[in-house]
Amino acid sequence: MNTSASPSQDVSLHDALASYTRRWPDEAEVARSFAAFLDEAPTVFERIHLEGHFTASSWLVDRSGTRVLLTHHRKLERWLQLGGHADGDRNLANVALREAEEESGLTDLRVEPEIFDLDRHWIPERGDVPGHWHWDVRYVVHAEGGEDYVVSEESHDLAWRPVDAVLADPGSDESMRRMAAKWTKRGTAESA
Repeated sequence: MNTSASPSQDVSLHDALASYTRRWPDEAEVARSFAAFLDEAPTVFERIHLEGHFTASSWLVDRSGTRVLLTHHRKLERWLQLGGHADGDRNLANVALREAEEESGLTDLRVEPEIFDLDRHWIPERGDVPGHWHWDVRYVVHAEGGEDYVVSEESHDLAWRPVDAVLADPGSDESMRRMAAKWTKRGTAESA
């Protein structure tokens, strides 16, 4: 695994974070913290960076854009978006796409290149892995083919959920409701 920094990819992620700040100015501080973390060490894309590392997730929407595919996560015991560790890959859009494919069994997926959401969350200690932060960079992924998923070993279950139901459910993870609100706002803006 290549652990050396690729200047062009780091610049690209810095550029993507700056673009995110322009799209979501109320989240500028979050984007700045992600940019600072990016510059912390060349190992921030790998699990060996024990205090935390980059992950990537997908807001995987169906062809109509009204449903999102969620996983009942086996380790975290919650309904969440699909995603996982970068494991050295600095192209987080590709990581989000790869994780969506691996965790859903879906093919014919397309990832949007711009960052959709940012979320830093704590992962509790588990076995010999100490508690650590996930610096999760999230992308919109579109299911452009079939929507019959396959449940992977990482999930108890998968389900297509209406975006408006995720938004309205007070039991949904806060970041899930935030992404649902962003998606709904984007749909409203595109139809105006």
